[in-house]
Amino acid sequence: MKTKFTFLLFFIISFQIYGQDTLITGTIVSADDNSPIPGVNVIVKGTLRGANTNFDGEYSIKVSKGETLEFSALGFRSTSIEIKNQTTINIVLEVDIASLEQVVVVGYGSARKLDLTGSISIVKGDIIEDKPNANPVASLQGRVSGLSVVNSGQLGSQPDIRIRGTSSRYSSTPLYVVDGIFTNNIDYINPNDIESMQVLKDASSLAIFGVRGANGVIIVTTKQGKKGKLTVNLNTTTGFKQISNSPDLADRALFRELYDEQLANDGFPTFNFYDQFSGNTDWVDAISNNLGFFQTVNASVQSSTDKHKIYIGLGYRDEEGLIKDENLQRITLNLNNELKLSDNFKIGASVNVRRDKLPNTGNFSSALNATPIVDAIHSDTRPEFNGLYNQLPVEIGGAQIANPLLVAEVTKNKAVSQRHRFVGNLFAELKFLKDFTFKATIYGDYENFTNRSYVPIVDIYSAETDEIVQFNGNQITSVNQQTTNAFNFQQDYILTYSKAINKHKFDLTAGFTTTETKFESLVGSVDHDPSVGIIPDDERFWYVGVFPYGDPETRTSNSEQFDRATSSFLGRLLYNYDKKYLLNASYRRDATSQLAPDNRAQNFWSLGTAWVVTNENFMDDFKALDFLKVKGSFGQLGNQFVPVNYPFYPGVDEAATAVFGNNVIPGYVQRFEENPDLKWETVKSWEVGFESSWLNSRLSVNATYYNKDTEDLLVFIDTGATQFFDNAGEINNKGFEFEASWNDKVGEDFSYSVGGNLTTVKNEVVSVFEDGFRIFDGPSVTEAGMPIGYFYGYVVDGIYQTNADIAQSPTPSDDLGAFDVGDFKYRDINGDGEITADDRTIIGNPTPDFTYGIYANMKYKNFFLNIDFQGVYGNEIFRNWGNGSSFSQFNFREARAGRWTGQGTSNFEPRLTTTSGYNRLNSSYMIEDGSYFRIRNIQVGYNFDSSFIERLKLQQMKLYVNLQNVYTWSNSSGFTPEAGGSPTQFGVDNGGYPLPIIATLGLNLTF
Repeated sequence: MKTKFTFLLFFIISFQIYGQDTLITGTIVSADDNSPIPGVNVIVKGTLRGANTNFDGEYSIKVSKGETLEFSALGFRSTSIEIKNQTTINIVLEVDIASLEQVVVVGYGSARKLDLTGSISIVKGDIIEDKPNANPVASLQGRVSGLSVVNSGQLGSQPDIRIRGTSSRYSSTPLYVVDGIFTNNIDYINPNDIESMQVLKDASSLAIFGVRGANGVIIVTTKQGKKGKLTVNLNTTTGFKQISNSPDLADRALFRELYDEQLANDGFPTFNFYDQFSGNTDWVDAISNNLGFFQTVNASVQSSTDKHKIYIGLGYRDEEGLIKDENLQRITLNLNNELKLSDNFKIGASVNVRRDKLPNTGNFSSALNATPIVDAIHSDTRPEFNGLYNQLPVEIGGAQIANPLLVAEVTKNKAVSQRHRFVGNLFAELKFLKDFTFKATIYGDYENFTNRSYVPIVDIYSAETDEIVQFNGNQITSVNQQTTNAFNFQQDYILTYSKAINKHKFDLTAGFTTTETKFESLVGSVDHDPSVGIIPDDERFWYVGVFPYGDPETRTSNSEQFDRATSSFLGRLLYNYDKKYLLNASYRRDATSQLAPDNRAQNFWSLGTAWVVTNENFMDDFKALDFLKVKGSFGQLGNQFVPVNYPFYPGVDEAATAVFGNNVIPGYVQRFEENPDLKWETVKSWEVGFESSWLNSRLSVNATYYNKDTEDLLVFIDTGATQFFDNAGEINNKGFEFEASWNDKVGEDFSYSVGGNLTTVKNEVVSVFEDGFRIFDGPSVTEAGMPIGYFYGYVVDGIYQTNADIAQSPTPSDDLGAFDVGDFKYRDINGDGEITADDRTIIGNPTPDFTYGIYANMKYKNFFLNIDFQGVYGNEIFRNWGNGSSFSQFNFREARAGRWTGQGTSNFEPRLTTTSGYNRLNSSYMIEDGSYFRIRNIQVGYNFDSSFIERLKLQQMKLYVNLQNVYTWSNSSGFTPEAGGSPTQFGVDNGGYPLPIIATLGLNLTF
């Protein structure tokens, strides 16, 4: 009754108000050319009443005196007018180039995007904060041109990140800069605390980072207090994870058929223990955690006044993996505090804290290889055997593969791992002489990792011997313990000068910075003392010093430590003449403790120019083009990544021992020869391109051509007689980047935006050490004239169908192994009439021809729908599982059902045999198409109307559903076509871990 009365009262009041409305009419035109603007939103502030201009820019709307009309349109600056006694209101809207005027974070400061000549892609925090990714950079997949992100579904894993190709021998990881501090990963940052992420790609943007800039830079800016009243935000998501695609494997019937045929082909009798193994187990399903739980809770408080800004963010994450008993628990704290002591002086501090209870992660490799004929758990009428885990048949991989469920439920959970990280900074900033600013900042980054693990004695059932045996034959309990501490200390002292003189605008930066990295690790182990008894299966006892169970005679320990430092001078000039002609110049000199004294310091620099064509007078008649900037840059960057800490100071390793009397004296040898001429890699990079905006900023189109040459490639040389590091090689990456977007509004209630990006990459190793020198890394090879890490092996031209076919084909050499009809027919690459090791060649390239991303955002009234698509094309992956490439007997891929069994039965799947390694050679048989297209993310939600949430004392309320990795179209046979890796071995599918579908329900409240 009360509700009805309230509604009636509201209706009467509304009727009386509308009864006093005045009809307002008018025309809205552009300030640029006085042309009418159709589709302008004319809204009565604080209500849902509104209108739109027609094709001639005309509108009409009823309003009351004292109300305010708001005028807004895409590509124009909004304005508002309070209604007094007007009946006609004509409006002139200014073209909005705020996106060009916006201030962006660059190295050691900030600048207007309009003043920059480089390639910087900006991703706002709202794109990242509500996605179910523990590592924020994972959410950038498909969002930024030039950025390759290869994700993994494994808890706590780092995405494989590459910017504009693979340009180094030892590392392709970009530098991360979080609120000024250099770091090698950003998994400690809560995505909800991120204001923006900026990807820097060209020399003009990167040279200021010197020896750390060659692989690109990702700058992360965390949130700070925003001016206004105290605001509290609560964001929570709950959902589930599920495997989206499982490889097709043989079941019991197919395995038995294939295995028996293989034994017969090899002249062996049939397997005699099928009656003891009656299972039909899908091991992937057996160890999977179906509908793994996912939950996040994030709260933040922010406030800002003229004197004080503060932001506090607290986050909790509880996430299960795709394998049973995998769980990650994370707590994060972010604090940004800034105090303005006077008009010219301010101080501040920021702190990021993370605590992880780490998962004991596993993978699915054993589940793909384990035979399906075994039940996971033994069922027996004899109580001493019943309920034990089954051992796999020794003849069918039991010696190499443990019962996957046993590993998932027992041995994998005998570890306690935690990681703590503390990252903070303190700064003071002084403005003086009107145009100068000096900022001093000290940073600290401390990370501690601890792990305690226990090796138990586990009884399992052996069907072949009908007895209880110990898992892995282990009859001794033991404890392993590890502690690692890493500390990075950084100091920045930066002086800036900004001055505008008539049409000239200068921004000068000069600075001195130092970094120091310290690392120490201690590991130890101990076995139980048989005279006392086994170490208890209780984490309270999992310490190397466990008393009285530990046997002092078995206690071992080892340690590792290093300390390295750099010091640098830097400078930058940003010059703008009349907002038309731009010049950016950067310089940095880096000195390091890791190289010889004569080569410790190296210089890096860049020069960039740009021309804002649309600010020229002759462009006044080009009404469709709002903005056009043509740009180019070139420069020299650095890469300090190397697999040892001191490539000039090799250290020693323990070698042969000598006996002097009763004393055994260990001998030591130098690890490798020092090279006094060694220096860091240099990357010479240049690009040309343009940025443009069209049709009242509805359409945006950008394009860039880039070229990167890595010279003085760092390579470890092993000639057989000597080993040393040398600068001996060159890698080239080049390609195009395209970006386009369209934003528009249809009617009063519907708005949308669509966009996408595409990046091409052509990678070539120009030289490595000397002609013919090759770097082997598993199935991958790096050599001159080829893409880095290409797949190397034999090309399969079919299957030998008959003996006549063998006689008419090139003859394989004896060292390749015995062969017969039904085996692979390899291609004679060099045409010498014989198949030898010299016929191995490139069989696949893991670098895609191009990567792309597409997005579409739609909003109807308070409902919204956002969809992201992403994919790659033109690369290959190496299937490193299910090939029968091991001499141990594993399960078969279902595709082996199509094996060769006689003339004409198959021309791709060879016969079943294990007597020769001929069919196991790396070949194109292992190569699969790595191209894929994925629905990366779908989010649908509702922003509650202000009239509703005000009654709940809320400023904002959003409810949404998010689906990630919805569906992937690919031709690969594994869990996922994505496979990261090292610079010289990537794109290798080891069958390890799926990329899951993640469904979450989220609620975002702002008080």
